[in-house]
Amino acid sequence: MSKLIYIAEDEKNIRHLIRSFLEKEGYFVKAFENGDLLYEEFLQKPCDLVILDIMMPGSSGLIICTKLRAISNVPIIMLTARDTDEDYISGISLGSDDYFTKPFSPVKLIMRVKAMLRRVDMDAVQKPAETMTISDVTVCTEKLIASCNGIDLKLTGTEFSVLAYFFENRDRAVSREELLNKIWGYDNAVETRATDATVKRLRKKLADAGSSVSIETVWGHGFRITQMDS
Repeated sequence: MSKLIYIAEDEKNIRHLIRSFLEKEGYFVKAFENGDLLYEEFLQKPCDLVILDIMMPGSSGLIICTKLRAISNVPIIMLTARDTDEDYISGISLGSDDYFTKPFSPVKLIMRVKAMLRRVDMDAVQKPAETMTISDVTVCTEKLIASCNGIDLKLTGTEFSVLAYFFENRDRAVSREELLNKIWGYDNAVETRATDATVKRLRKKLADAGSSVSIETVWGHGFRITQMDS
């Protein structure tokens, strides 16, 4: 069954371009001039993936992302004309799964859309429930909750998936390429800063909770979950 994708983009040419490329790939697409219209439609009929521009009339894409995350784990890709770390990290921290800066290649956007939808399909395959603990942090894959000393870390869906993967592979370093493949569903041809931005947010949430668990950078390779000495 074809997937349903919603787009909110106030620039008509970009909106039509994205829609055209997606429909050529066989997706059902509904395009909106602003995020408020998209959100109203989502309340009536949820879709399989959302593409949101940040700067739009009415509510910004960041606000719409926050509202969607309060009710759904639907994959969200953000679009913006600006390319700053602050914009990027804001989008990721509010729960978007990835981020594109204009001008962008529609072909690369389609690659990421396909990868995200494949990941959703794989995640839908039921896995055995598991509870994993390192020091003061516990990850429960059944409830999709990570806690520090019993207090919910309030992770986004992507943050939880990354942390759970680190816990599952606690005895070794995990490369950025492996994370992109296993969590985002991307292959090595996809360029994105999503891994580094998500790890940065995870580090901050762990540190803010006073946890002894941290994520260290393995230079030239990727990351490793560690427990700091008390």
